[in-house]
Amino acid sequence: MKYKPDETLLLKHLGASPTLRIIDFFLDNPLSDYSKNEIVRNLGMGRVTFFKYWRELEKWGAVRITRHIGRATMFHLDRNNEVVKQLIRLDFALGKQAMEKAIEESKVVVHAERR
Repeated sequence: MKYKPDETLLLKHLGASPTLRIIDFFLDNPLSDYSKNEIVRNLGMGRVTFFKYWRELEKWGAVRITRHIGRATMFHLDRNNEVVKQLIRLDFALGKQAMEKAIEESKVVVHAERR
């Protein structure tokens, strides 16, 4: 699975900062937990950049440890964190708006073809 941040609505609207790219990765992959190495590899982000911003996410409680597998520590987005909740709501609203716009545009095309 290669993560493609330029294709997500959240990053198109808010910009692809390293912090948002990490959060967006978790939002797009909500059913799994990941080690830091897996996140770095999937994001294609430099390790120094990743760890600089990862520390900030840990400080404000956006990510939490889910389990340990051998020496690897696995993480998940903390969906109880208020900031994370708001980002999830924003992501959902952006998706809903894009879907409604696509439906409206398809109606216009259908009506134009019938004439």
